[in-house]
Amino acid sequence: MAARTILITGCSSGIGYTCAIGMQQRGWRVIATARNAEDIAMLKAKGLDALKLDYTDASSIASCADQALKLADGKLDAVFNNGAYGQPGLVEDLPVALLREQFEANFFGWHDLTTRLIPAMRDRGYGRIVQCSSVLGFIAAPYRGAYNASKFALEGLTDTLRLELHGSGIRVSAIQPGPIRSRFTLRALNALRDNIDTAGSRHRDLYAKRIAELEALAGPEPAPLETPEQARKNSGNGLLPRYRLGPDAVLDCLIHATESANPKPHYHVTYTTRMAALARRLLPDRWQEKLALRSS
Repeated sequence: MAARTILITGCSSGIGYTCAIGMQQRGWRVIATARNAEDIAMLKAKGLDALKLDYTDASSIASCADQALKLADGKLDAVFNNGAYGQPGLVEDLPVALLREQFEANFFGWHDLTTRLIPAMRDRGYGRIVQCSSVLGFIAAPYRGAYNASKFALEGLTDTLRLELHGSGIRVSAIQPGPIRSRFTLRALNALRDNIDTAGSRHRDLYAKRIAELEALAGPEPAPLETPEQARKNSGNGLLPRYRLGPDAVLDCLIHATESANPKPHYHVTYTTRMAALARRLLPDRWQEKLALRSS
């Protein structure tokens, strides 16, 4: 039996890296993507097929899709859209150009890649499309407007795609992580420093507090690359919001979404996401807003 093939994006670290190694361990042929040459070389050294992909570059997306389909002989079984970043900043301080950049990387690029792969899946009558969304795709949080907006848009597009592909043999799922141990926080901190004029903002005191919080979360060094086994060993129990789960928690959902005969439409990962989903269903809007303000 030929190995199943999955394309996983954003594999230079964190969720993408752990999922790529984990799926490889399960016998999948993994086509992993990254933006930088050194990361691509690292992934190849791990025995993965590796391609360059920059979600903000249309030619890069087209090339990646073409190469992935060629590597899979046109039989790509699954795609896991994962590569993304978070741009912190108050909405009133977000330049339009910065908001566009966030959507290019977190939304438009995902759509472009996915729609280039769907025809091959339709021809086979089979495929799995898995999107790495976020708890911030259905619950808003202050200071994260750009990221919130991109993930809310992704949720709507993904739900619509699931309905439109009904009966085609292509199943669509969204994984919605809460706090996951990765380099995401460090990159968000750098994006805040590089792209927002925090010193010139009327909210500079608030930004100073927020930067200190992000520095504490990021830690003195970026999170290391973790195999699934290392991630499970390093993880807390996830019962409280401050205990971050490792990227292996997302891997478990990806396995179910790609291998189960009946994948879920949505996968809630971490205590934070499960409680947020419950609050979304049960609490009045004003109570939800109070909780969002208190937890921010």
